[in-house]
Amino acid sequence: MARRSVLLLVAALIAVAGTAMIVLYVQGIDARATQGQELVEVLTASDVIEAGESVADAQEAGKFQQTQVRVTDMVDGALSSTSSIGDLVATGAIYPGEQVIAKRFGDSGDTPSLIIPDGSLAVSVELSDPARVAGFVNPGSDVAIFVSADPVLMTPAGESRTLPAYTRLLLSPIQVIGVGTTSVSSRNTTGEDGQQTVEQVAKTILTVAVDQEQAEKLIFAARNGELAFALLNDQSKVIDNPGVTAADIMPEPFKAAS
Repeated sequence: MARRSVLLLVAALIAVAGTAMIVLYVQGIDARATQGQELVEVLTASDVIEAGESVADAQEAGKFQQTQVRVTDMVDGALSSTSSIGDLVATGAIYPGEQVIAKRFGDSGDTPSLIIPDGSLAVSVELSDPARVAGFVNPGSDVAIFVSADPVLMTPAGESRTLPAYTRLLLSPIQVIGVGTTSVSSRNTTGEDGQQTVEQVAKTILTVAVDQEQAEKLIFAARNGELAFALLNDQSKVIDNPGVTAADIMPEPFKAAS
């Protein structure tokens, strides 16, 4: 009888331990699934904060707001309040939706002059909001620059030959050293019904630090194609490959045509 009681007690203990292990395992899965998805509050600009505008004036004008973002979307150095920059001024324009970081502010005597790394050139390009990662690219950011183009080859006989459109990596890593003004331009688009509509497109000037060879590539690509920046972090992996054409992402129609 005593032996049976001992066996029942051992079985109960094993069942309790097994249940506890299952609970801990499930909790671990949940923790891994939600890692980086937690929401944190950061300070963002609700209106354009001009270069030279004081934090006090911007705050009085209601140009700061608290915004919840995922931990993975939080910009390095993002502030949750203005307490540490209360007596400073913006050293460059800060646009609506941008997370507020301390390095965008300085003393009132600071000039918003561009600081170019030794041995580098400063080159500016104009990008749409999606092409600049929706405003998450800031001075000090490292980016990979991609180009999409419809190249035309001139033959020795002087004839032009259109090559397949492509998208590929142009330069990486490249440091952004300035974010300039945003302007709105009009663009005509044609719908499936053939009707043309006028679309308003916001574009922002971004300045990067490059060497001469990189500057030549960047200027040529900006004049003959469309650029897009990809924001990098310490763990980003970028490989210089031949890029992609329509045949790479839609192979079936090209197989049928051949």
